[in-house]
Amino acid sequence: MTTASVDAAGARDALGRLRVEVAKAVVGQDAVISGVVIALLCSGHVLLEGVPGVAKTLLVRSLAAALDLETKRVQFTPDLMPGDVTGSLIYDARTAAFNFRPGPIFTNLLLADEINRTPPKTQAALLEAMEERTVSTDGVPRRLPEPFIVAATQNPIEYEGTYPLPEAQLDRFLLKLSVPLPEREDELNVLRAHHHGFDPRDLKAAGVSPVATAADLAAGREAVRRVSVTEPVLAYIVDLCRATRVSPALELGASPRGSTALLAVAKARAWLSGRDYVVPDDVKAFALPTLRHRVRLRAEAELDGVTTDSVLRAVLAAVPAPR
Repeated sequence: MTTASVDAAGARDALGRLRVEVAKAVVGQDAVISGVVIALLCSGHVLLEGVPGVAKTLLVRSLAAALDLETKRVQFTPDLMPGDVTGSLIYDARTAAFNFRPGPIFTNLLLADEINRTPPKTQAALLEAMEERTVSTDGVPRRLPEPFIVAATQNPIEYEGTYPLPEAQLDRFLLKLSVPLPEREDELNVLRAHHHGFDPRDLKAAGVSPVATAADLAAGREAVRRVSVTEPVLAYIVDLCRATRVSPALELGASPRGSTALLAVAKARAWLSGRDYVVPDDVKAFALPTLRHRVRLRAEAELDGVTTDSVLRAVLAAVPAPR
């Protein structure tokens, strides 16, 4: 066995433990936790959407505690300014010069909490960072640390006091994961944990500790790049995305960026599942989280009660998968 394969196997084990570690604090959200780990493997940003109180922020904080990376949190509010996120030039009277003071975005894992509670001007401050991994101030580009991931939370846009993210920014997120209300037994387990002293503000006391490192993540990413994909599976991904562009319920279908995102996610899921090749089920499993924020419903379909997810499920049912 080669050194590279040992590293890849160790990385897979570490990232498997990462999922288990996060689940110590976040009960009943296994699918969401897996999605966030896949986003990390793909160097992609993730948007977590759900009503208040479903542990979106706790999930990201638990992930940061279980992953040995630098992390910072920004609470997005209506009065937050772009410089509060990216940093700004500060005048130094001693040197009579302006010096750059880095903002919280200069980290490995940025928790952008309630990102849709801040106006578009501040939301846009993240655009360059998410796409180029740089921040430009006064015409000078500054590289962000590697790895750099944005994990953002948001409440559904119908909630009062929110600003819908523009399509250009939504498209920068690899996945949009819906965080559902827990099942009855899961909610009961949450209450049991709190009854026995669980404190979501003290994850160390809850037993959440670092189990994976940046080296594990780098080895995993390299292994994911080597996962093979057959021509029929590539064609299946393309056909799914093209089908969204002709759906009568959608006025905007998935772009080629959506196709490449779905390919990356399918490869990461295959590798986490212990395979070095992609099967159609890898594509199907994450088609909704990868595409739901890249398409737009027609107004009349929305009035009829049609949802983006129902349209995407219909597309998955209509497009034949390779055997």
